[in-house]
Amino acid sequence: MTILIKNASVVNITNPHEPVRGSDMAKLPTMDKAYVLIDNQTIAGVGPMTDWEGKVLPEMVIDANGCFVMPAWCDSHTHLVFSGSREREFVDKINGLTYADIAARGGGILYSAKLVQDSTEDQLFEQSWKRLQEVRAFGTGAIEIKSGYGLAVEQELKMLRVIKRIRDRTNMIVRATFLGAHAIPVAFRDNKEAYIDSIIRDMLPVVKAEKLADYVDVFCENGFYSVADMERVCAAGLSVGLRMKVHVNQLNSIGGLQKAIEMGARSVDHLEVMTEQDIHDLAASNTIGTILPTAAFFLRMPYQPARAMIEAGAALALATDFNPGSSPSGNMSLAISLSCIQLKMKPEEAIQAATINGAFAMDAAKDTGSIWPGKRADLILTKPIPSLYYYPYAFGSNLIDRVMIGGEFI
Repeated sequence: MTILIKNASVVNITNPHEPVRGSDMAKLPTMDKAYVLIDNQTIAGVGPMTDWEGKVLPEMVIDANGCFVMPAWCDSHTHLVFSGSREREFVDKINGLTYADIAARGGGILYSAKLVQDSTEDQLFEQSWKRLQEVRAFGTGAIEIKSGYGLAVEQELKMLRVIKRIRDRTNMIVRATFLGAHAIPVAFRDNKEAYIDSIIRDMLPVVKAEKLADYVDVFCENGFYSVADMERVCAAGLSVGLRMKVHVNQLNSIGGLQKAIEMGARSVDHLEVMTEQDIHDLAASNTIGTILPTAAFFLRMPYQPARAMIEAGAALALATDFNPGSSPSGNMSLAISLSCIQLKMKPEEAIQAATINGAFAMDAAKDTGSIWPGKRADLILTKPIPSLYYYPYAFGSNLIDRVMIGGEFI
């Protein structure tokens, strides 16, 4: 079917060949009184409405007067596949318990691992599929999903197989990340090296053989995996054809960012704790910095120094970190509002980070992340709003009217 969306304000009409960085993030190409033409799954044209004077209109026409058409969100860091929930810990934190207290009681990542272990693959798939439908309704058209709540050979592979089932069933762009090195399993608490050996010897060969992942990830942090651990696991992942996306600088700056950049990581994610040297090194690299403000919000942690990173010339992506423990929401609109309100990002910068740079952080920018002829028709049509700035400003309102994924309205 051919669809014409007319009289819209069309946002992010561009086709960059590399992530948008520094001051360019505030330059969001937008056209008022414009159209977007969709033919089957693809954007066939975009331009001013004057181009349609005297032309025959296609079979379906949507008048978007007063509305904005934006690229669908590209959420490049999530843990969407998990079992159950952890609202009991939410209350525990309100009552003053620390992360260490909760972990000592069997909570945290290890509790999620137990729930995954107790779930069948079908049960895990059904729970995760429902979450995917929710984030689609929030406007997400491309998503990265990590394992990491398995922490044992069969359980990690079960999670990755669920992600593969999701990818095979949906028309969204889905990227899979192997995060076997997320926490240290109880059985290996006194022998982390043996668990790393198992990741490399027992898990990665199956990941490669069954084509279960696109990326390898490690939680590089004090008390979890050291820089040397990260280097070892990621080098093994690279050797079987995976690319790197890694957790660094969430709680401490321990050199993981620099090692990840040296190894050619596609993105370094979290970045709540950034020294001046970290900011300089990120800005000087080709690695994307992925910020996760909803996690900082939920955990009451300091927010990422986005302004300093942008002003230094870094390329930032924005993602939800959707997971049961520290960010139980896949709402990218909320992440955009938080970025503006708490991180002092300009709306244009936040939208660039949530669309085209998120697409680059998943190696999907040739297909999505901006509005350009030949790209997938992954689009958000807003309700009538007075300006683009109103979108992050009205943070509690659902301003999305319709979402199109792969040329189909959901």
